Amino acid sequence: MEPVKSRQPGVRDIRRVAGAILAGVLLFVVIVAVTLVVRSRMVEVESLGPATASADLRIKEPEVEEVSGGVKWRLKAAQALVFEGEGRTALERISVQVFERDRIWTIVGDEGDLFQETGNVELRRNVVLTASDGLRLETSVLRWQGVEKRLWTDAPVKMTRDGTVADGTALDVRMRDEMTTLAGRVHATFPKAPGR
Repeated sequence: MEPVKSRQPGVRDIRRVAGAILAGVLLFVVIVAVTLVVRSRMVEVESLGPATASADLRIKEPEVEEVSGGVKWRLKAAQALVFEGEGRTALERISVQVFERDRIWTIVGDEGDLFQETGNVELRRNVVLTASDGLRLETSVLRWQGVEKRLWTDAPVKMTRDGTVADGTALDVRMRDEMTTLAGRVHATFPKAPGR
């Protein structure tokens, strides 16, 4: 007699979906950041204070909204500082919304950097990704490496959805391989099935 297979999605399926979603959102963050840098060259430069004196350009409350690949996205930040010599744009209090046909994604972080030459992005401090379908990811650092199509963190991460909670000490999503790894000391909790 063959064992009966469960039709409920497993942890591997949830991780794969969550990883793919995160990578897609971060790809939009990269696109938004590149657009922000390009558009920043058309913005009038404000007087720089002592904390931002080394920045080549300061943009207060930048907001970019575009449609890319049939998906609408919007980036807002409290401030963007362009450091031409470093090839880096520093963003403060970042919020990105991605509007798909059947769901909305939001990713926020206190600060982050866009590296212009590579398109790599790093978000830091209180990084939270939420989706209208209930997925939530929390970490202190989240990085996107554009060439490798890799989303990762070596900081503790917590993913939740529909009562399922998965905690780990690192996350590695490799889009090309469609592989998501929640690493380190992993702990997962699943809700009790109805009627059990």
